[in-house]
Amino acid sequence: MDTILIVDDEKNYLVILEALLAPEGYEVITEADPINALRLLKETDFDLVITDMKMPKMDGIELLNEVKKIDPELQVIIMTAYGTIEMAVEAMKKRAYDYITKPFRNEELKVTVKKALELYTLKKENRRLSEALTDRYRYGNIIGKSKEIIRIYDMIEKVSRSKASIMITGPSGTGKELIAKAIHFNSPRKNMPFVSINCGALTETLLESELFGHEKGAFTGAVTMKKGRFELADGGTLFLDEVGEMSPSLQVKLLRVLQEMEFERVGGTRTLQVDVRIVAASNQKLKQDVEKGVFREDLFYRLNVVQIEVPPLKERIEDIPLLVAHFIEKYRPSNRHGIELAPDVWKALYSHSWPGNIRELENVIESALVMSSDATITLDDLPAYLVKKEEEKIELDRIVSQNLNLNEALERIEEQLILRALKASDNVQSRAAEMLGISRHVMHYKIKKYGLLS
Repeated sequence: MDTILIVDDEKNYLVILEALLAPEGYEVITEADPINALRLLKETDFDLVITDMKMPKMDGIELLNEVKKIDPELQVIIMTAYGTIEMAVEAMKKRAYDYITKPFRNEELKVTVKKALELYTLKKENRRLSEALTDRYRYGNIIGKSKEIIRIYDMIEKVSRSKASIMITGPSGTGKELIAKAIHFNSPRKNMPFVSINCGALTETLLESELFGHEKGAFTGAVTMKKGRFELADGGTLFLDEVGEMSPSLQVKLLRVLQEMEFERVGGTRTLQVDVRIVAASNQKLKQDVEKGVFREDLFYRLNVVQIEVPPLKERIEDIPLLVAHFIEKYRPSNRHGIELAPDVWKALYSHSWPGNIRELENVIESALVMSSDATITLDDLPAYLVKKEEEKIELDRIVSQNLNLNEALERIEEQLILRALKASDNVQSRAAEMLGISRHVMHYKIKKYGLLS
């Protein structure tokens, strides 16, 4: 429940405002003395302050200044019966959220209060996420707090201490190489090289040369001796990305290296021995390739001693705020601070399916920072495809029966939408409410109404 502090030396206004706002679901605390109000602010967590301008002992601007010292993000609405343009300008310069004159329109005040509270909630969330980036939710450069990512953190801690080969599977753009690096830099090999190679980006001949190196004159263009990735990774970790793209003949050679930890450079006769820990990755279902005879079974089991499966971003949407905060910090210009996202931007991010996963999200945030000209990123700053609204086809006969009246049918559809949002947000009610564009108080009421959570 949001808590609002109302400060006014005219007690009748305290009564009026409490009677107006308390039925809206807010906890309202009133105080006629601004000095006492300041003491309350230091002792209690408030979500909004509404203060009169003209008061004895301390006026509204002075109280505003003190509020910002206590909590710079706490929003303040200033009221006055003696409104002037100069006073309004001064209040806004001092970072008041709004300036309203008495007598005020009840509905307009309610809307102003609601928007001020939403802004404060977003600011608190951004601050919490910024602090979280240096806490348990960050493992190297892996960012997230979802149960799927916590599971991966736990697996990294366990496998880092071993010498076992690791297979990391998951869609492109999910951060498989970051996990490989986390395993390496949390292992006893952390002071030795971490070397990576994308097996799907090179031809068979080039990949063999890159893996095992070549001697001078081994083939046309081999004008010097070149060490391969296995040699370069000696004592450390070799990350084989997209290992499923490797040709059958190279699979045989790789298997031998994994079994014996020895090889010859291309065009060479001298056998080289290395000590390398292998971490492989694939966005394919390698087990299915083994069954089809496309990938060697013995190599698969040699690589797949321990498997870490990385979920797509759409299955861990609760990590989106942490990732967004990280990418904003990574790409924001040095002269821009306090960058925030408008509520409808958050809604668009939560609603998108993210086929490109974390890499796509990173590109979207980098692009939005380029397009944005102020401290708030809006829908206009996002790529067009992200905000394009496509009509959803609703199979009415499957969702509601034909014998229901309109109100009953709408309630049934509303119930399904709330269930879907709760599932997508891992039953985090505030996040589900944000996805549906409703307040958490309304969400709580709907959940209770439909008996959705025990």
